[in-house]
Amino acid sequence: MTPSRQAFMAVVGKDLRIELRTMRSLPAMVLFAVTTFIIFRFGLDRTALSGSLASGVVWTTLLFAAVLGINRIFLAEREEGGFDAFRLAPVDRAVLFAAKAAVLFLYLAVLELIVIPVFAVFFLQEWSGLLPLIVILMATNLGFAALGTLISSMAVNSRARDLLVPLLLLPLVVPLMIAATSATAPLLDVGGPSYDKFGTWLLVLGLYDGIFCLVGYAVFDFLLED
Repeated sequence: MTPSRQAFMAVVGKDLRIELRTMRSLPAMVLFAVTTFIIFRFGLDRTALSGSLASGVVWTTLLFAAVLGINRIFLAEREEGGFDAFRLAPVDRAVLFAAKAAVLFLYLAVLELIVIPVFAVFFLQEWSGLLPLIVILMATNLGFAALGTLISSMAVNSRARDLLVPLLLLPLVVPLMIAATSATAPLLDVGGPSYDKFGTWLLVLGLYDGIFCLVGYAVFDFLLED
């Protein structure tokens, strides 16, 4: 196993063990999402949602739940001197970006594994669109993970981190949200899933993911120096 791969696995393993011991990110994300669904359920006074409204509720909730995880993704490195240790390690510093993005991707996947069934119980009459929705969730998670890791690394040392992350993240994530909600809406229609322009929106998601993965890999070394 190469040093870079060993470092990648070490960072991912360390973050997952910390999360299992402290439970400081995932429970907050899940609680936020479930609470938001409950508020929508009684605020909208509807037992069923479909189409673009259902898609908007899902992705609005997941977006703001993801911000909670993004805010904390570099917290251990900030508090325990992990950045200095990684600067001294004989590995490519972009490995830290890849590892943190992988951890954030896993957080989002676990979040969705819990809250999407809750959403379906609250609002959906037709569940057949949930299987193809997995593809959209995974593609969107990759974009979230790449962009979120990049933004968090820029904001982690700021005292206004909790404010700075959403201010930087939300404008940049708009294209991702447009593609995700547009691809999801036909899957949640009352009459069953429709695949109108499904492939087109997946290509947009893939393009977005590729851009921010490459940008993050290219600039993370400079961000770590700062």
